[in-house]
Amino acid sequence: MLTEEMWNSISDVYSAIMSHPFLRELVEGTLQEEKFKYYIAQDYLYLKEFSRALSVLSAKAPEDQGAVFAEHVTHVMNVERELHQYFISKLDIKTVPPSPTNLLYTSFLLSTVYSRPYHEGVSAVLPCYWIYMEVGKELKKRGSPKEEYQRWIDTYGGEEYERGVRQVLEIANSFKLADEEKKEAIKKFRLASIMEYMFWDSAYKLEGFPFSI
Repeated sequence: MLTEEMWNSISDVYSAIMSHPFLRELVEGTLQEEKFKYYIAQDYLYLKEFSRALSVLSAKAPEDQGAVFAEHVTHVMNVERELHQYFISKLDIKTVPPSPTNLLYTSFLLSTVYSRPYHEGVSAVLPCYWIYMEVGKELKKRGSPKEEYQRWIDTYGGEEYERGVRQVLEIANSFKLADEEKKEAIKKFRLASIMEYMFWDSAYKLEGFPFSI
């Protein structure tokens, strides 16, 4: 299956994600709140652009698949934004400009869904779905002593979130691709997966631009 080949292509990336100090300290409850607040603020901005990418895929997709992405746009806007609003209010998180990594990642997603074939667009958004599901399931086994961190874990380690991910995996596996098309799909999947790693890494480092915007 295509998704099996995709996942095999990122074994190094996923291993680096799971061993990253951001997630390790999140589970331990020792992650500095400043880094978590940075992550939430950036993720809130990211999800706005991710929703736009899903809207484009919904318009490009066959009717049955388009309905899936349209439903997911609503889910992102309602469920995940509700989670972010909870954190923003509880932790008094301020509005921030997008980080360099955030701009890189969202620009990559939007350019791919707009200018590349539909199957490449799906491949580019899939890591955000799939990696979060796998990370959430693994972290849920471990838990976190800090309430805010546990709430974040519960969102992505839950059955409702997994159902949405499985829908996109089925869509990816329905593609009938020539060898070159498959290579490009896997390349887009791997690139986006690397940017998922970079997103957590940028939060841990409190990444910023070297000059004022």
